[in-house]
Amino acid sequence: MNDETRLLDREAQQDRCIMATKLKNAALDTLPAGVKGLRYDRSQLRSGILHIGLGNFHRAHQAWYLHRLFQQGQDHDWAIIGAGVRSYDEVQRQKMAEQDYLSTLVELDPSGTSAEIVGSMIDYVPVTPGHAALIERMSQPDIRIVSLTVTEGGYYLSPSTKEFDPTQPDIQQDVATPDAPTTAFGAILAALRNRRSAGTGPFTIQSCDNLPGNGVIMRQVVTSLAQLMDPDFADWVRDNCSFPNSMVDCIVPATGERELALVRKFGLDDAVPVTHENFRQWILEDNFCAGRPALEKVGVTFTDKVHDYEAMKLRILNGGHQIIAAPAEILGLETIAQSMQNPAIRALFRKVVLEEIAPHVQDVPGMTPSAYVDLVDRRFSNPEILDTVRRVAFDGSSRHTGALLPVIREAIAAGTPITGLALVQALWARMCAGTREDGSTIAPNDPVWDKLQHNASLAKQDPQMWLGMDEIYGDIAHNVGFAATFDRHLRSLWTKGVAKTLENYLNS
Repeated sequence: MNDETRLLDREAQQDRCIMATKLKNAALDTLPAGVKGLRYDRSQLRSGILHIGLGNFHRAHQAWYLHRLFQQGQDHDWAIIGAGVRSYDEVQRQKMAEQDYLSTLVELDPSGTSAEIVGSMIDYVPVTPGHAALIERMSQPDIRIVSLTVTEGGYYLSPSTKEFDPTQPDIQQDVATPDAPTTAFGAILAALRNRRSAGTGPFTIQSCDNLPGNGVIMRQVVTSLAQLMDPDFADWVRDNCSFPNSMVDCIVPATGERELALVRKFGLDDAVPVTHENFRQWILEDNFCAGRPALEKVGVTFTDKVHDYEAMKLRILNGGHQIIAAPAEILGLETIAQSMQNPAIRALFRKVVLEEIAPHVQDVPGMTPSAYVDLVDRRFSNPEILDTVRRVAFDGSSRHTGALLPVIREAIAAGTPITGLALVQALWARMCAGTREDGSTIAPNDPVWDKLQHNASLAKQDPQMWLGMDEIYGDIAHNVGFAATFDRHLRSLWTKGVAKTLENYLNS
């Protein structure tokens, strides 16, 4: 591209910015052609849900389902109040407030890109030290569901036991200052104490994170923290609040310059647009102590078999993401779609999942594990979804332990193949050494990156130094067959490289 072309391109981008319609309530009646608007009056919405952790996924998933319900003229008293507990959440709140909490959702599909405005969120609680504003808002009787997306690593669980860890500093701080807590869970309990005293009653506490038995985990964390504060109050929480299990699914890339430019092409000026694939799934246990919206009318599945859906998704999709991410990062590939264009990585995904993971996954109504593998293959391969390898690889210490290590344990117990699963762990170890095969640096990408990188560096000479992380591998490291296979794969990755190691595995 020559200088003149660059100038013209820059001027065209500036023209689009000038002509773009600023996303606000006042613009809803004059949206650009091709942008789907609202069929409901936002001034008539009333709050019913407070959501903590209001990132892209929530706005493309839970908020979209509520929006669809509102579009049908249903349940307008279940609008969403956004909230956060980290300082960076306040930046997001200010951006959202400037556009009246509206979001542009851009669907990325190979057959065509489309945009719609979602208006199901009507407010966002200011983020303040001690979370006084958040506690006060959750204390109000109109809030009947408090939902959360705080990532798999945000539940203060011991990495080795997956049980609530009361020794973590944030938890200790909540116990010491229960009226000015640090964590979302401490804020929830402070609000519940207020509601108990006022006779307002409990609310449902709903996890929307990718954790096996996320409702069970949520119950354990909240009631265990309450027990440390006041055993009598803890009993009240156990007896009155509900904690439904759920499974959520939609691929939602992070927002960057590409996404900002994409929404401008639709004639909109949105500071925080969201892009997403043409697929969503929400499986819910019908366990809501203070009522719920009629989400079954917009495609949400209510069932007491959430675990079966959850296991299929966590093991095949989330586990599949980790299978792909490590070799892709080592080879310097940027997106998951690009990674699926690499024949060896795509073949690795399909072979490991079909041969070693799918046998440990149950059918669900309308879907077998093998059919789900094909579905996930198509979703991962969508060239319109620029889902970065870095985003998918983030927090592998939580994602591997949640999605892949349980399968390894079951496979060892059942005597089924583990060769590919051992290779995936070797690839993760190789990635965490922090360098690609071209010599470039892999930036820290895990809350415990320093420890992972230290052990990965030692494992270059002695692979057992990686498996020796008991808080991650526990008893898996003591299985002679798994340890030997892992050892062989990791040595091959360092001496022969990713391509040759994958070739040897795929031809075995």
